Amino acid sequence: MAEKIENIGKREIAWSYAGTAFMIGAGVLLLPFILHKMSQETVGVWNIFQTITFLVLLLDFGFRPTFARNISYIFSGVKALQKEGVVQTTADAEVDYSLLKGTLAAMRRFYRWIAITVFALLATAGTAYFYYILQKYTGDKQDAMIAWVLLIAINCYNLYTLYYDALLTGKGYVKRCQQINMLGQAVYIGLAIGLIYAGLGLTAIVASQLVSTIIRRVLTYRVFFTPELKAHLAVADTQDPKQILGAITPNAIKIGLTQLGGFLVNKSAILIGSAFLTLEEVACYGITLQVMDILARCGTVFYQSYLPKLAQCRAENDMNGLKRYYLLCTGSLLLIFAVGGLMWIFLGDWALDLIGSQTHFVPTAMLCVMLLISTLEHNHAVSAGFIMADNKIPFFIPSLVSGAATVLLLWLFLSTFHWGIWGLILAPGIAQIAYQNWKWPSVVIKELMSEGMKE
Repeated sequence: MAEKIENIGKREIAWSYAGTAFMIGAGVLLLPFILHKMSQETVGVWNIFQTITFLVLLLDFGFRPTFARNISYIFSGVKALQKEGVVQTTADAEVDYSLLKGTLAAMRRFYRWIAITVFALLATAGTAYFYYILQKYTGDKQDAMIAWVLLIAINCYNLYTLYYDALLTGKGYVKRCQQINMLGQAVYIGLAIGLIYAGLGLTAIVASQLVSTIIRRVLTYRVFFTPELKAHLAVADTQDPKQILGAITPNAIKIGLTQLGGFLVNKSAILIGSAFLTLEEVACYGITLQVMDILARCGTVFYQSYLPKLAQCRAENDMNGLKRYYLLCTGSLLLIFAVGGLMWIFLGDWALDLIGSQTHFVPTAMLCVMLLISTLEHNHAVSAGFIMADNKIPFFIPSLVSGAATVLLLWLFLSTFHWGIWGLILAPGIAQIAYQNWKWPSVVIKELMSEGMKE
């Protein structure tokens, strides 16, 4: 029997919430050890590490979500991949294993070259930047440099095998993906805590991440490449990888430009702010941003779980399914931000005092504004995902414009007005609310409403 996209029902959604809760809970378990055992300066460097890792992933340039979406199309039964739009199929269509085999070859070839590029960039320009940061670091510089070398290793390996994530996502392996992530996170947390108490500092965190990543990749390969799938691939011809990359690349580049704009909006504040603010201020803003990211992950569980189904609905032209998923995704996002935000406002500082943290969240007024900005940001991101499921990327130019505007506003607010952390918060918020926050939700709502009127 031919393999198809896995069914995503209540059990898979429950696993998504369980996996997200575990990942967050494990992260919260590690956070007190980091905040208690490490100085504010070290926490600031750790935040810079995380920002660099996010920046490195941008070199994927939109191919991972594009590959994942096209894997979903293939397992939905499409017989060809297009530069824009989706070849319509039916629910009982067979999987084209020749197309799948060619796509796998294209993915391997692409990520091999990306990993080589990342190594060259981090070993040269990245090391020069980090050496500059270390000039004002009063902690253990040897530990920081060892951690930097390991960070280069983990980023190169992670990119080399990044297409594994696209395979699981595209096939709809929600439950198994969560199980693998939970196991990997458990290894990471347990090893990191042990190494932190062994006195390894930043090295403890990065080395643990490397071990965890290797474990996840090995298990992911075994889950996706089942004996049945291997048997189908062994006898299938290989469609030309160059032709497949030619069909995938235009929209992948658009997604990559969108992600670059998103990075400039959401993450550039840490890198730019580190040049104007103290490492203590960077740590305060950075730790708030990390918890905000955790809240956003909880709010987008439904959306992330249903991504392969969105692609399938587009391929089968199932507008009723899209409407149902849109209400579930946006409703859960808004509810979790409202409830989680209120709990954070009233209990956040108390929780940090309870664990004896050397780093605290931003003041309440700043936190409220950050919560509003993040809610609007992720609401329009979910809407953009529904548009992208139709293999159309109309938002890459607005994303770049928003990113450029954020950088300009950051420079103005920090260097001219000297607004400090307020500048880090307001710059991306102003850039996004000018257009993207309202544009993409209105586009999706208009499409879904017009289809409803036709019926």
